Amino acid sequence: MSRVVDPNERTKSHDESVGYVDFYSQALKASEQFREEYQGRLNVVKASQMPLERSPDGLIKHIVNEKMSTKECCLDMYQQFIPPGKASGKHRHLSEEVFYVIEGKGYDLHWDVRFDCDHEMEFSWEEEPKRFEWSQGDFVYIPPYVIHKHFNADPKNEARIVVINSRILKPMGFDWFDQLENAEGY
Repeated sequence: MSRVVDPNERTKSHDESVGYVDFYSQALKASEQFREEYQGRLNVVKASQMPLERSPDGLIKHIVNEKMSTKECCLDMYQQFIPPGKASGKHRHLSEEVFYVIEGKGYDLHWDVRFDCDHEMEFSWEEEPKRFEWSQGDFVYIPPYVIHKHFNADPKNEARIVVINSRILKPMGFDWFDQLENAEGY
C-alpha cells in the first residue's frame, strides 16, 4: 500500500542547508518573455537595415547577426568585400563556415587542425596550408577550427562573398574565435 507524502515532510533526500532557488520558475518566465519579444523581431531584413563594419577581417556588411533583431537565432551571415589583389584577415573559430562567391575569383588557404584529446584537448595546425581556388557561383566549406584566409586573385576587381557561420556553439561554451592576423588596412 502506498502512502501519500506530505510535501512539507522532511526526508533524507532533502538537505535544507543547501538552500532553495527558483531556477525552474525563472526559466519559465524567461521563456515567456522571449516568446513575447520574438514576435517583434524582423522576418525580412531590408538592405538599408544591414550595417557595414570595418572589421579585423576586412569590410563586411551584416545580413543577419545576433546583435540584429531578427527571428534567425542560429546563423550569422555577412557579405565580405575583398579589394582587388588583397586578402581578408586570418582567423579560426570552432564552428564550421561556408561561403558563396557572388562576384570575383580567388583562393583560400586553409591550415588544417590536429587535436589530441587525452586528459585535455590539445590543438595544433598544419605548417603548410591547403589551397582552394574559387570563382563566381562557387560554394566553399571550411571545417571547424581550421585557420583560414580568403584572397582576391583579381588585381583590378573587388571580390564579394557571402559568409555563413553557426552561433549554436556559443551558448554551449565553445565560443572559441581567434583573429590571428588582421586584414590589410585595419
